[in-house]
Amino acid sequence: MTILAWRLVQKRRAKSAFDGEGAARAPGRWNREGTPMVYAAGSLALAALEILANLPDEQLSRQPFAAIPVAFDEKLVLRIDTAALPENWSTYPAPLATKELGTQWVKDAASAVLAVPSAIIPIEPNYLINPRHPDFSKISIGKPETFAFDKRLLG
Repeated sequence: MTILAWRLVQKRRAKSAFDGEGAARAPGRWNREGTPMVYAAGSLALAALEILANLPDEQLSRQPFAAIPVAFDEKLVLRIDTAALPENWSTYPAPLATKELGTQWVKDAASAVLAVPSAIIPIEPNYLINPRHPDFSKISIGKPETFAFDKRLLG
């Protein structure tokens, strides 16, 4: 089965959206600094919510965005059982335990893609992509499409 996910980035970063360097410089919930990783969401709507939750309004209103579809086979995905995560996995700021989990997944090259729950909507998945995994080339990256946030969503 093929999974479709979405990566939402500032348009000026579309060409480098899958190199993992952005997350390595500015780590997120699932990686420590210096660990390359690509964050994608199970739907474009969830990708937008993740951006809304993590970027200041002034960056949202001034920057044009690009939505990039990404497709991969289910066989490339390792799934994290939410029940196995620490109780505070979805708190803000992100706990060290989740950063360690994702960082170790990259180091172990356990899979090309790791499915994790969204801290915003835990029943929906986010997908972490390891750009240095040998199976990364099996991931299909689509053409960036212009994306704009509806002004009603901005403060």
